Amino acid sequence: MAAVPLSLSTPAVAADLVTIGLAGPTGPYPVGAVELHLIDPSRTDPWSGQAREVMVTVTYPAADTHGHAPLPWLPAGAERALKARFGGALDGYALPKTHSADRAPVRPGRRPVLLHSPGYQADRTHNTLVIEELASWGYIVAAVDHPYDSGEVQFPDGRVVISSPADPGDEAGAAAVAVRAADLRFVLDRLTVLEQGGTPDAEGRPLPRGLRGTLDLTRVGAFGHSRGGAASASVMRLDRRVRAGIDLDGALYGPVVEHGLDRPFLLMDTAIHDGLNQDSSWPPFWAHLSDWHRCLRLAQADHNSFTDIVAVAPQLSEPVRRMLQTGTIRADRAVAAVRATVRAFFDLQLRGRADTGHLLCGASPRHPEIEYIAG
Repeated sequence: MAAVPLSLSTPAVAADLVTIGLAGPTGPYPVGAVELHLIDPSRTDPWSGQAREVMVTVTYPAADTHGHAPLPWLPAGAERALKARFGGALDGYALPKTHSADRAPVRPGRRPVLLHSPGYQADRTHNTLVIEELASWGYIVAAVDHPYDSGEVQFPDGRVVISSPADPGDEAGAAAVAVRAADLRFVLDRLTVLEQGGTPDAEGRPLPRGLRGTLDLTRVGAFGHSRGGAASASVMRLDRRVRAGIDLDGALYGPVVEHGLDRPFLLMDTAIHDGLNQDSSWPPFWAHLSDWHRCLRLAQADHNSFTDIVAVAPQLSEPVRRMLQTGTIRADRAVAAVRATVRAFFDLQLRGRADTGHLLCGASPRHPEIEYIAG
């Protein structure tokens, strides 16, 4: 499949709604995805008191997407909940579809596996631009929603769980990140079932053809934005199956802050969140990283410039745009830079491919928005 040029789709009007577009991935493979509802009977959800359950989207290189509809960015119930959260400011917009073909057959081959955790009050689909890019270049990505901490989580029976009110204290943050790390470990266990040809989905829904034998669980990484970045660091401390990780602009919580990690880790921040100088959690964590580590910065960016929000914002009205923390960086430049940096890191750490574009030392002529801070 030919690569899709990286450009923001032009908004179109359909049924009196302005349709928001997202750029397609640029890699050589088309992309498929399957949604899973996973229940962990061994854990009690601290918010609901029931068995802990999560929603996961597994995105992968597809063999053929013909006849398979693209998944929506958010299912209908979650979309309504998101619009309600914005008090009607998004009611005139149709949220995008992804470029991930629902349950398309999987392209043969053993692929590195990445876990993704979104930010607090964000959804697992809010990093679709990066996730689809990774899949189009040969990764399998399991993006996890953490009910009551993620934004809007819709289950197959139609239930929608929204995030609980935030407690700004470090103790509450550490507790939430601990739940997320346990979620990620559980998902990794269930991916083992998938790899062996089993069906971990609670409803037993059909899986894509060819999925068995494609997940290389000896090459696992984790990445996340904001609180999801903290979860990525925490799961690495708890589970040695996770060999490398990335925190995109997230404060850190829990024991990993003081103990650090002995495997490769990448931190990325913005000038607004100057992690190594302004965030009390980053310096002790940084001091205890004993393997490969870097701190990079996305120039002219704000907190949500690492997510799909940076591409969605220019397609919205000015009053909505101002609420979204995307900085002054051009949307297409932010998307291209974050995609390239995340892929370069995992290519180096999980595939042994050299950083020929010099992204990880902040010296890429193609992506000058990425600045080297420390390493």
